[in-house]
Amino acid sequence: MTVKVYDWIKHHARRVPDQTASVDLHSGRHFSYVEMDRRVDQCAGMLAELGVGRGDRCAVLLPNTSDFFEVQFACARLGAIFVPLNWRLTVPELTYIVGDAGAKVLIHDADFAETAEALQEPCEITHLVETSAEGANNAYEYGLAAASPPPPPPDLTHDDTWTIMYTSGTTGHPKGAIITHGMTFWNAINLGGPHLVGPQSKLLNVLPLFHTGGLNCYCNPVFHAGGTVEVVRDFEPGAALKLLGDPERGYTHFFGIPAHYLFMSQHPDFDSTDFGHVQVAGIGGAPSSLPLLETWAARGLSLAQGFGMTETSPAVTALDAPMALAKAGSVGLPVLHTQVRLVAEDGSDITEPDTIGELWAKGPNITPGYWNKPEATAETITDGWLHTGDAARFDEDGYYYIVDRWKDMYISGGENVYPAEVENVIYQLPHVAEVAIIGVPDERWGEVGCAVVAVKPGQLLEETDVLRHCQDKLARYKQPKSVRFVDALPRNATGKVLKRELR
Repeated sequence: MTVKVYDWIKHHARRVPDQTASVDLHSGRHFSYVEMDRRVDQCAGMLAELGVGRGDRCAVLLPNTSDFFEVQFACARLGAIFVPLNWRLTVPELTYIVGDAGAKVLIHDADFAETAEALQEPCEITHLVETSAEGANNAYEYGLAAASPPPPPPDLTHDDTWTIMYTSGTTGHPKGAIITHGMTFWNAINLGGPHLVGPQSKLLNVLPLFHTGGLNCYCNPVFHAGGTVEVVRDFEPGAALKLLGDPERGYTHFFGIPAHYLFMSQHPDFDSTDFGHVQVAGIGGAPSSLPLLETWAARGLSLAQGFGMTETSPAVTALDAPMALAKAGSVGLPVLHTQVRLVAEDGSDITEPDTIGELWAKGPNITPGYWNKPEATAETITDGWLHTGDAARFDEDGYYYIVDRWKDMYISGGENVYPAEVENVIYQLPHVAEVAIIGVPDERWGEVGCAVVAVKPGQLLEETDVLRHCQDKLARYKQPKSVRFVDALPRNATGKVLKRELR
């Protein structure tokens, strides 16, 4: 059965036209559903005039802004593919991503104009469209005002691609995870139930929208339900506490990574902030410590944990808030429309509690593959089952726990870091004989990178040389924070570096 795509924003514009859809807290702009519907139509018309049609890619290099949502839903109306870019990346990193996606148009913030111009020629971008934090007097707003009505919407199904989200690559290059319309829909359903998303939901979003956590926990589920999404441009602990504690704003939902909750809990205003109207505060992106969960529970707010990936749109498991302390450390139970299994190294299923295996997931929320990378798709997906790369176990009640990385990826401040990408950069130094990147515990960011380096005979290399070399070649969260020198890296009989020994 082919499932047709329906337009969420247009539906709510008819049903509850005056309901507030989005609020850009930086510029102070408020848009009802009927106003958002009009702006999405204008954006679709503008993109069509720039040559964007079904299957074409439109990239955005934007901080958190309500414009982000307009472009996303405009792409849906054209059958185009939305490509959100991580503005923390360097020009060389973005050049690969935009070139791989083949974006026709790049919509960018004025703060990123220099980066956008550097990308245009090598990536063969046809048009750059600039917007600004103030939301006025910019090419984007002029384009919306002058746009002709968009063409009739194409007949899309849940199998059509809506978004490409790039994740760090295990082979040194990012991979574009294909996100279909169906994946985004089923994530809204999967998260909506356990996390109480409905028409009256009001979300404060502080996560970057280029991330699946920002866009889909819980922005898109709230739009699907007809609720209200408010976005801040940058996260600041005191400002976030002030917003969350304001009864007139009445936020019902919030989502953050452990670092966000840690920084807020350390702020002087934490003990006096009233969280009484917050129904669900989600936490993810990295493991949460028991003391952090207990700190927030003591203030009357149990944090709802879960597990997900870009490739899973993202929810795979969810832990209801009332179980946050009873199952501390657990990522919960599988969400409603998703299957999970644990697979041993020999490929057999694990059926006994507290036995570690690799977590696999299958369902309508799972990516069909990676853009332009059939080999990576074949390596990652087996008969529809996505290999998450995470080692996990389940307890006697069926609750899942992530215990380690089946692969070598680590998470720093909610961002996935694949060591191969960082290692490739350090290998550019002629003094380096061998290098391995491992994640090591860090109080602020959960984990940070440590470079373990073996220097060529007769060569001299200092820690500062390695760290300085990485500064302009990698995003800050990918840069190693320390260097350890060894005579040689430990390897097994087949020559693979034993990173567990290094840790």
